Amino acid sequence: MEEFRPVPDVLAFLGGRWRVARVVRDLASGDTGEFSGTTVFRPDPAGGLLHEEAGTFTWRGTARPAERTLRFLPGPGGTADVRFADGRPFHHLDLTAGRYVADHPCAADLYRGEFTVRDADHWRTVWRVRGPAKDLELRTDYARAR
Repeated sequence: MEEFRPVPDVLAFLGGRWRVARVVRDLASGDTGEFSGTTVFRPDPAGGLLHEEAGTFTWRGTARPAERTLRFLPGPGGTADVRFADGRPFHHLDLTAGRYVADHPCAADLYRGEFTVRDADHWRTVWRVRGPAKDLELRTDYARAR
């Protein structure tokens, strides 16, 4: 049985630079892609943390630069309210037990994310995306960069 590390304050835990390795699998076609890069969680002038991810995404043999920005706002009891860069809600995040499952409905698709913390320097997300035209799994491993 896998053990998870409780995180009393998600924003304090996430702050800093992380190495990112993501595998994207299209479960319908069998295609697999990879993202490699970094994520920096830095203070957001509006409060909370800005999550800035940048790297290279390779899909079907073609490598492209990829980036995204999310906002992690303080939530009650050490949790976070995760939003897209434009302020739209994404999901809640509560790592006080070291593991959390979040849902994000997006049009006809459902994104279900499982967040797990292994130790002070490693955590993982696994997003399962299901909908009329999607059947994906995105597994991302984060390792704190020193």
